[in-house]
Amino acid sequence: GAPNVSTAPAVREQRGHDESMHPCAPPDAVVWPQAVGQVQELAALCHRCRVPMVPFGTGTGLEGGVNAVQGGVCFDLSRMDAITELSLEDFSVTVEPGVTRKALNKHLRGTGLWFPVGTVGM
Repeated sequence: GAPNVSTAPAVREQRGHDESMHPCAPPDAVVWPQAVGQVQELAALCHRCRVPMVPFGTGTGLEGGVNAVQGGVCFDLSRMDAITELSLEDFSVTVEPGVTRKALNKHLRGTGLWFPVGTVGM
């Protein structure tokens, strides 16, 4: 529905570029799934209709990976922001794709752990 889908030019343009030097290439639509099942349904629909899918997190990438060079649907994953499991014993955490480094570090505050910039494997 409307709060979870947008074709507004400003919304599309915002998600059609990152911090790279590449020019903006906006998607045809932006959707905000809020659960894994919704992502699965959207991906299946796009696959059946041969519509490109472009994942979007925060737009801070440097590679141009969010540019929808062939149009398609942008999956803005920012609303999937739950931290689902934390194990202090083995220093692991399970997060949804919309969890930012700052949100994770806020959650970790007081545990003696932190997630520094440049860490791979999140």
